[in-house]
Amino acid sequence: MATGDDSLRTMLRVMLQSGLKTKSEPRAYTSEEGLRIAARLRSLSATAFAEKLTVAGFTLSPYAPPHSEDDLSQSCETCMYYVTHRRFCELPELNVPVEKEWSCRLWRI
Repeated sequence: MATGDDSLRTMLRVMLQSGLKTKSEPRAYTSEEGLRIAARLRSLSATAFAEKLTVAGFTLSPYAPPHSEDDLSQSCETCMYYVTHRRFCELPELNVPVEKEWSCRLWRI
């Protein structure tokens, strides 16, 4: 039996697979960038999922920083906000079910 999270995760995946244009860059590597993106997300309705995906810059695959010396790819699975057993992003401004290989520009180690 599918849960509400499973249904919503599927809906989000379909949006991304259907070509929803998201803003995956610039990444939120500074506090100021993170706060700016988080403020924009807070201004959205809790159910404005397409807008949340767009502003957060979600992608269906891990983000690999260009010209990076390390092999650390930025995926939901390696983010501090990812809840493994739920496959869920607990970042308060997002609070959405995700897949472990997805990524967003608010990724934090």
